[in-house]
Amino acid sequence: MKYILALDQGTTSSRAILFDRAGRIHSIAQKEFPQIFPKPGWVEHDPMQIWSSQASVARKAVKQAGLTFKDIEAIGITNQRETTLVWNRRTGKPICNAIVWQDRRTAGACDRIRREGHEEMIRERTGLVVDAYFSASKLQWILRHVPGARASAKGGDLAFGTVDSWLIWNLTGGRVHVTDVTNASRTMLYNIRTKQWDDTLLKLFGIPRSMLPEVKSSSEIYGHTALLGGNLPIAGIAGDQQAALFGQACTRPGMAKNTYGTGCFMLLNTGSKPIQSKNRLLTTIAWEIDGRTEYALEGSIFIAGAAVQWLRDQLKIIRTAAEIETLAAQVPDSGGVFFVPAFAGLGAPHWDSYARGLMVGLTRGTTSAHIARAALEGIAFQVADVLQAMQADAGIRLKELRVDGGASENNLLLQIQADLLGIPVVRSEVSETTALGAAYLAGRAVGYWKNVAEIAAQWNEGCRVSATMKPAERRSRTQGWNRALERARNWELP
Repeated sequence: MKYILALDQGTTSSRAILFDRAGRIHSIAQKEFPQIFPKPGWVEHDPMQIWSSQASVARKAVKQAGLTFKDIEAIGITNQRETTLVWNRRTGKPICNAIVWQDRRTAGACDRIRREGHEEMIRERTGLVVDAYFSASKLQWILRHVPGARASAKGGDLAFGTVDSWLIWNLTGGRVHVTDVTNASRTMLYNIRTKQWDDTLLKLFGIPRSMLPEVKSSSEIYGHTALLGGNLPIAGIAGDQQAALFGQACTRPGMAKNTYGTGCFMLLNTGSKPIQSKNRLLTTIAWEIDGRTEYALEGSIFIAGAAVQWLRDQLKIIRTAAEIETLAAQVPDSGGVFFVPAFAGLGAPHWDSYARGLMVGLTRGTTSAHIARAALEGIAFQVADVLQAMQADAGIRLKELRVDGGASENNLLLQIQADLLGIPVVRSEVSETTALGAAYLAGRAVGYWKNVAEIAAQWNEGCRVSATMKPAERRSRTQGWNRALERARNWELP
């Protein structure tokens, strides 16, 4: 039997997972890497640590399974999106740290772009709101602030890429500089309608075209790597959330998934035509396979699992992330406490770079259990806000929400989520759906799986949680959340 190797390069760790033909996990390896916080609101990664950690876990996953490169059919890549890297084409060395998607240093630059009246043009071409979240303003910042970067870029010496491009550059020894449509659509430089890098946007942000990778589909052979000692095809690429949508088999319009990771990301498959959001959601490319492009509506929430990490690492009221479920279950509700985890501002549908984290409703009777419960509710309330906006944009009511990601293993969170949504929440049998989506895309390109229909037929339900909360209580809780949300907004005035 041969396997597909999925490289899952995330915000806090790099993972490698081997999948068999049934979509089952055969081996998994993971390695965390440091987060760099040079200033408040700034988040960086060392690009060499991204590469070295990903390469090491790829080797480890294969070795611990007792396999060699001869047992691997193809490699698929999925990655943290929007994170921006620039390196020298001749040396292959980065010119600075990667600026992570969470980084807010360019919020002021985005404010200026809005004031200059470019927002609607950018939304029409890219499907995105003007925000520091996306790659364009981060790349602009690098060219303006790293000594010599502008001149080197104009001379054709520098390459820009999101994490997928950086990995493929290293996997192929600098021979291949590509990205796929899903990652390109998150840069705020790519026209999702013409499916080309947009000259107007490149001029607006001052980005030389020579820096950009070639944009490919999500499922094809991009190049080969000798990482594991052979000559393995790299055959699938998708940004992590689009990969999860594919891994969740949301291949028909009207199907949606939510991933609970460092942030929270909900995507709704809208089919072959992009839907322009009226509720400040993102219109993005879901994937391109065999020349057919599928689109999605997306709601991006910046802080989800990261709030649990904060309770663990900063407040130290839990020792492990998993302990939050036991602690929060000690109380029937949050005791009137609301926790808005806007540590990096608010994402969809609010898009407030200046919001900050807030805990309100505290009394002398508040315990760590109430705070833990309020943290889980804060995650679920954000998801409910996105789902409401998504249903309004698409003109449909979702029948269920498929979920994945690390926090989806928390059954209490899923119950809270179902109660606040009023629809069933369904966890897939395979929780590693992001990596699975990348594996499916790569395997389809090399004929390991015949087509999308065969892939979709493999999805299995692992757990279904139905709502038990009465509508009146749901409305009351939501009103409290909205009051707390209003107090968190615009906290750090520009």
